[in-house]
Amino acid sequence: MPNQTYPTRQLCTFLAGLTLADVPAPVVERTKDLYLDWMASAIAGKDAPAVRRLQEFAAAMGPATGDAEVLVDRRRTSPYFAALINGASSHVVEQDDVHNGSVLHPAAVVFPAVLAAAQAEGKTGAEVLLASIAGYEAGIRIGEFMGRSHYRVFHTTGTVGTLAAAAAVAKLYGLDAEGINQALGSAGTQAAGLWEFLRDAADSKQLHTAKAAADGLQSAWLARAGFTGAKQILEGPQGMAAGMSTDANPAALTDGLGTRWATAETSFKFFASCRHTHPAADALKALMQREDLRAEQIEAVTTHVHQGAIDVLGPVVNPSTIHQAKFSMGTVLALVAVHAHAGLGEFEQHALQDARIAAFRDKVTMELDDEINAAYPRQWIGRVTVRTTDGRTLGARVDVPKGDPDNTLSRPELEAKAIQLGAFRHGASEAEMRAIIARVWALDRAPHVNNWLPAQ
Repeated sequence: MPNQTYPTRQLCTFLAGLTLADVPAPVVERTKDLYLDWMASAIAGKDAPAVRRLQEFAAAMGPATGDAEVLVDRRRTSPYFAALINGASSHVVEQDDVHNGSVLHPAAVVFPAVLAAAQAEGKTGAEVLLASIAGYEAGIRIGEFMGRSHYRVFHTTGTVGTLAAAAAVAKLYGLDAEGINQALGSAGTQAAGLWEFLRDAADSKQLHTAKAAADGLQSAWLARAGFTGAKQILEGPQGMAAGMSTDANPAALTDGLGTRWATAETSFKFFASCRHTHPAADALKALMQREDLRAEQIEAVTTHVHQGAIDVLGPVVNPSTIHQAKFSMGTVLALVAVHAHAGLGEFEQHALQDARIAAFRDKVTMELDDEINAAYPRQWIGRVTVRTTDGRTLGARVDVPKGDPDNTLSRPELEAKAIQLGAFRHGASEAEMRAIIARVWALDRAPHVNNWLPAQ
């Protein structure tokens, strides 16, 4: 048996001892921001075909009722199936949060698992916040540990997200360091998610977050029941890093525990697309405003990007679905150029239907930039070079994209975004969303986390 000083155990020991009093008040408040942003994104996934298929699966395989709430249809089921569906719906409209350094979408995997387990266990809002912070702190560090090589083939939110959800629910259950360690072992051996789906416009991305949330919850439940998992599932000779990374960094697992709050480093999404498109979209928008340019005055756009953007966006050449269009650099920049924004409405109304979007998309190319690539994933820099129809060459650069911690969304902006997300596909009325907003801002004082939306 290994000694108790290996990095995974050190991380588990920290998580087991963490209390809400240990967490700085601004981090607790930021966790509320992240929770609101997640819940609105999950509601916005209503009626997405992939989510409906998972709802059908849950109806066929799961109980007809239960303690946990499914946000998109307001029904109740078991915690496992609620986490599954809420995890899937969180990731559909591409408005959920992202942590730059780990390239992880924590909300889509942590909050569905924690909410479902908390509703079944009768936990308080404060307990939900603490467990969620534990999930973020663990998941982000594990994502950083797995390194850039992992992300080239594996969707980190599907793989690492399973462990983030497990850590969060294990903390909610009050497991000790040994129990959290066992939960991570079971989560890690189930961790999966491959990028190949992008080439086919397949639904796998929603399955990744669905399974990560549900399997993370399952792993924590099993650990509480005494089920054991590999203790060094991350850094062991046949663990995740051995099979899924070539540049893993074990020091990342314990980086700044108790002093560096990775939760507060998480970014919000301004555009409704893959985060890799955002820096270039910000730069193009700034350039067009600065030069008073119209889309028809632009002959070509070169986006200077990091390798991760090429790996993820490169396979999407001619998007055939709205979700696939969110992974097309040309489509996102076309929406910004032609319609001034790449939000939910622009994607639904114009991404595939507007001939001007298709024409502009073909003007956009991606080019690897050594400086930008070296800064990634710690910093996501946006830079574009534009050639105009009158022969000018213009450039613009954005070092901190909208939504990053140093250029974050304010609470009024988050509230407006939440209301917009609720209205999308009529998932929740404005009055219902305002009631949710009020509850979230007081979450640390809430005696329970049940009944976010009235049954229909």
